[in-house]
Amino acid sequence: MKRLFPYLLAFVTVGINAQEQERQAEEQANQARMTIEEIVVTATKREEGVYDVPAALSVFVGHTLDERGITDLVDIGKFVPNLTVTTFGAGHTSSVNPFIRGIGLQDHLITTDPGVSVYVDDVYLGRQIGQHLNLQNIERVEVLRGPQGTLYGRNSIGGAINIQTTRPGSNSETRVATRIGTRNRLNASLFSDVSFSDQAAMSLTANMQRRGGIGKFLNIPNPGVDVGEVSDFSARLVLALEPSDAWSIRLAMDANDGVNGLNPYTTLIDEVPFGAVYGAGYRNTNISHDIYDNNTGQRNQLETTNSAQGISLSSEWTLFDSLSAKVIASSRSSEYTAGLDDDSFFDDFLSFPELGEADQTSIEVQLSREGEAFDFVAGLLSFSESGKNVQDPTVFLGFRGRFELSQEVRSRAMFVNLGREVTERLRLSAGVRHTRDTKDAATDVGIGLVTASRNWSETSWDLTARYDMNEQMSAYGTLQSGYQSGQFPARPYCLFGDINCFVASDNISALNHEVGIKGQPRSNLEMSAAVFLTRYVDLPTQVSETTDDGFNTVNLIVEQATSGFEWESRWLVSPSFTLHSSVGALNISIDRQVDVQPVAALTPELTASLGPEFRRELQGGYLTFRVDYSFRGEMWGEPSSDPGRNTKIDSRQIVNLNATYVPYNDRWQASLYGRNVFDERYDNARLNTGDYLLRILSNDASEFGLFVEMSF
Repeated sequence: MKRLFPYLLAFVTVGINAQEQERQAEEQANQARMTIEEIVVTATKREEGVYDVPAALSVFVGHTLDERGITDLVDIGKFVPNLTVTTFGAGHTSSVNPFIRGIGLQDHLITTDPGVSVYVDDVYLGRQIGQHLNLQNIERVEVLRGPQGTLYGRNSIGGAINIQTTRPGSNSETRVATRIGTRNRLNASLFSDVSFSDQAAMSLTANMQRRGGIGKFLNIPNPGVDVGEVSDFSARLVLALEPSDAWSIRLAMDANDGVNGLNPYTTLIDEVPFGAVYGAGYRNTNISHDIYDNNTGQRNQLETTNSAQGISLSSEWTLFDSLSAKVIASSRSSEYTAGLDDDSFFDDFLSFPELGEADQTSIEVQLSREGEAFDFVAGLLSFSESGKNVQDPTVFLGFRGRFELSQEVRSRAMFVNLGREVTERLRLSAGVRHTRDTKDAATDVGIGLVTASRNWSETSWDLTARYDMNEQMSAYGTLQSGYQSGQFPARPYCLFGDINCFVASDNISALNHEVGIKGQPRSNLEMSAAVFLTRYVDLPTQVSETTDDGFNTVNLIVEQATSGFEWESRWLVSPSFTLHSSVGALNISIDRQVDVQPVAALTPELTASLGPEFRRELQGGYLTFRVDYSFRGEMWGEPSSDPGRNTKIDSRQIVNLNATYVPYNDRWQASLYGRNVFDERYDNARLNTGDYLLRILSNDASEFGLFVEMSF
């Protein structure tokens, strides 16, 4: 027994040490899970920690998108304060219309410009149709709120959305994923990152998504598609080269092709009893009983298509230790077919089949310096776009016609943004951008070709101060201006009465006053808050009406004042419980115009989201369970608050669920998900033309399914 005692003591000691090591490892893992790492972003065209960016900024990192049920920009719009994203454009399910702080665009025709700019790898996407991007295999999405006129230029008076894809060579692996769910959901994606050497790497991304419809075309035998059906394919190939330590090149090519069913919508006729549709004898009983079904009799307006191809070249040189130069050149073309049988009943009384195309090229040259005491970024930009829309034949109140609209744009800009550390804690920055735009437009509404041309120029600027309260917290104050060039009328049927009405509006200008605070007040709490006041001058507010001669869209020129508050946070309550939250509040004031009280369309006064996440350690891995709640308050479907026009949209509450198992080797993961689990149905827009009321419905019905991803 005495001989066994030393061995028994050694065995117990080893067991105690093993338990202690396991306890210490678990404590280290828990401590790591209770620490938030700062995200690096490029929102200011240079790499910075998100706490150092003196602007209201929301960031979504790639691996968290699936956990929150985010697959596209529409989903992003559910969780960012004071952001709403809708799909509305010629009946397309692939169109994306973001509204930030009351600024956006409902239209899609070539003479209109969005107020929120969308970028992919620093390349501007000029058209909304086709922007319903699949966000699989994305490194991060950055949403900047407020005018971004200095660094992002024209068409960013509401904000900018910056999508960054994964850089080749960052993590050599291959990932395949599939999503199978209700409503005939079937998605598949491939991402492959291959390093050929230390100087060359390539990545390939391919995505296919299909989702069944939400309604039927009741009067068309064998229609081929259902209402709201989605089917598209996209691919992206990127080649990255580093010929030397001081020179890098990235060449990217992308393409997408989609064939979809018409977006769900319906028409209200009885609610407009003095309109021409009601006067012609039609009633709501002519519309399908289920608003998600469609009673159209026009076979040529069941299907929408969109395709785009793009190529971009980015080259960066390190000239000195802190000085670098960069060139970003791109070319992109897109086209679509669409159409909207506005009346929603069998007779061909109101229908607008449409073809559209756009080609754009851009080149931007940047020179930047990074330094602790002084930095700057300066650049030159050249952008051009040409495109057209053709509706042939249009049928308006039973009369057939033809409509064509085209435009060429040339935009040139130069900009500089300087930053200087005044003290160890105080940093000042200033920027200026000068832009010159030229637009040549032409239209034919049935009386012959009418042309027009106009030039604009504008200087935007910003002044910003950032104060570092400590290593993890900063406060900022900023004055930002923004600019959007004037626009020609989108549907100038006014030409029947006034041959000189095809005239562009003046520049839109914005000035934003904002103060904010962001960072980590505690190691387990990340937050940001902002208070702002933005004034817009010469803002065209689109109000549609019908006349004896056709459908007319009038731009009321208004001044708008927008004030508000925004909050975002991530709180690691414990190693097993994390809470995400966001709140946005807006107060928008617009002076009354004649008989119309304009409002900011598709902009709720209150937005909020809440996302608790629970983590449970299991044998060989861990399980996370997440609930994401999104609230968007009441809003107006068009820029008029007249209750008699019936364009008020109810508030909506959407809940997503996600349960994910991840093994500790991280080679695969599996998720059970539910999106919009309570099947909240809501309107994307409401437009009262005076003859009928068009109600655009969401395509966001409930969905439940399985998501699996594997890495090799």
